[in-house]
Amino acid sequence: MPGGGKALMDQWSRLRWRWRPLDRIRRIGEKNGTKRSLLVDGNGIPLSLVVDGAQRHDVKLLEPTLDGIVVDRPSEEEGPKQHLCADKGYAGQPAQESMQERGYVPHVRQRGEEALEKKRNPRRRARRWVVERVHSWLNRFRKLLVRYEKTTASYEGLLELACSLIAFRQVITIYG
Repeated sequence: MPGGGKALMDQWSRLRWRWRPLDRIRRIGEKNGTKRSLLVDGNGIPLSLVVDGAQRHDVKLLEPTLDGIVVDRPSEEEGPKQHLCADKGYAGQPAQESMQERGYVPHVRQRGEEALEKKRNPRRRARRWVVERVHSWLNRFRKLLVRYEKTTASYEGLLELACSLIAFRQVITIYG
């Protein structure tokens, strides 16, 4: 009976995956996707953005992210020292040195360390979640949630547009 509404589920109708010895097998560690490295201020306004492949480690993106700041930083003599809060991925000595070379005071925390300190002192403000909040704001732009752009330049352009909209919204709430 044609058009019965049921899909054919017999053994002979299922597609079989056949392993062919000449097919390319993907190596472990070779990831598809894109990694965004962000530097934000205390209010969540994006200051720097670097895009690279997902297989790249965070430490390799640290120096381009710190060098790519779009606003002028105050000199060390003018104001207080600038602190840089980072997560466990930046815990190595090369990352510490690159942060200190650029005039930051590094604060690299382990996974639950900030939550324990918040329990000990409830008045203390959590800092690392600010970057996660900005990533969440970027993911709310539906065009950026799944990357369909073929070139990195077009994807970076869309990210920069989204970051400028986020900065505009933050400035409106601060000064508005």
